[in-house]
Amino acid sequence: MQVVRIFTGSDRRSHFEDIELKFSGDPTLLTTEPQAAKTVAFRSAPPGTVIDWHPAPRRQYVITISGQWDIVCGDGTRRRFKPGDVMLADDLTGQGHQSRVAGEEPHIFITVPLAE
Repeated sequence: MQVVRIFTGSDRRSHFEDIELKFSGDPTLLTTEPQAAKTVAFRSAPPGTVIDWHPAPRRQYVITISGQWDIVCGDGTRRRFKPGDVMLADDLTGQGHQSRVAGEEPHIFITVPLAE
């Protein structure tokens, strides 16, 4: 399963990388390696929402349910996240990234902060 990770590089800017979560175990219900999480929250950002440069507040998964979300990293790269996309926000220091709701519908998503 592909996940997009945002991380802080040695240049103190955020960057994207694609990581793969591997499934294993019983073939009737494969699973990834468990990861401890703190909470889960459902969020909705209305059309037109822009969150200027910021690092991630904590290591967390961000899973898009509906709508679209554009993320721009400090290195200038941009990606659009659509329903079903999973991102691991891991750029805890440095310049961070920009977030913007794309299109005319709210971006509804889940955040799952990871335990320390």
